[in-house]
Amino acid sequence: MIRRRTAKSKAEAREHLPKRVPVILDTDIGDDIDDTWALAMLLGCAQVEVKLIVTATDDTPRKTRLAAKILERLGRTDIPIATGVENGRRELAQAAWLGDYDLGSYSGSVFEDGVGAMVELVEKATETVTIVAIGPQTDLAEALRRRPSIAGKARVVAMAGSIRVGYGGKRERDAEYNVKRDIEAARAVLGAPWEVTIAPLDGCGDVILRGERYARVKNSTAARARVVIENYDAWAGRARYPAGESSVLFDTVAAYLAFDETCTRMETVKLVIDDAGNTIPYENGREVRCQMGWRDRDGFEELLVASLAK
Repeated sequence: MIRRRTAKSKAEAREHLPKRVPVILDTDIGDDIDDTWALAMLLGCAQVEVKLIVTATDDTPRKTRLAAKILERLGRTDIPIATGVENGRRELAQAAWLGDYDLGSYSGSVFEDGVGAMVELVEKATETVTIVAIGPQTDLAEALRRRPSIAGKARVVAMAGSIRVGYGGKRERDAEYNVKRDIEAARAVLGAPWEVTIAPLDGCGDVILRGERYARVKNSTAARARVVIENYDAWAGRARYPAGESSVLFDTVAAYLAFDETCTRMETVKLVIDDAGNTIPYENGREVRCQMGWRDRDGFEELLVASLAK
């Protein structure tokens, strides 16, 4: 079942958000490069206050080093970093940029128990915390297992799923990676009594900066743009994309939905997750707010560029 969300109800949904949205970013940074773009974007948006960064999936201690080096380069060591659930040792695709960076030299706060840090921050918050999940949702499921009550004090915005459109614009759904990698975690997050908003492939799967907009980031001397482009150029997947454009920036859409929906076309879809990791509309499924397209794609891209290049 798909139900379009009216302009009035979208506005009402944002009324409970404070002027600066407190955000926990749960990220599998170091795999696809879009996490790095999304992190830098959030740091460049005045509407957001990033309260904590938790690394997710595979070699999370090494990903914590990557997050620390990025924050150090950006002068944002005020943001705590925490190591999420380690469940693999896959090589970082940004290892060349990370180099031999020593976490011991990092001046900011680093927590070994990322899930515990997430739970504590939500529980102590005096306002709703937005958890932006741009990787597999293992950390969130573990947080719910430890303390189910956090669902009453947080909302989730995730890059997750594929409803009618798959990878590369294919007109049928795919088992999207963030869901497929940990199906039971995605089901746990979907089953908890918090508001869930997702950016599925339907709306975010073709977000690529090209031409003049990419050039503004590429040629910018701003710190966020420099760090993003350095990582992009060092990224193991860089050769798959033309010189004058970005890769697909899926996660930047979830980052945007943390604080605004003006540029997007939202629908409420009742969803279930099958055993293969597909997110399927179903009459008795859980209502999820889904970004299914754009009202102002240019406006979003301009905001993205400005968040990095200014």
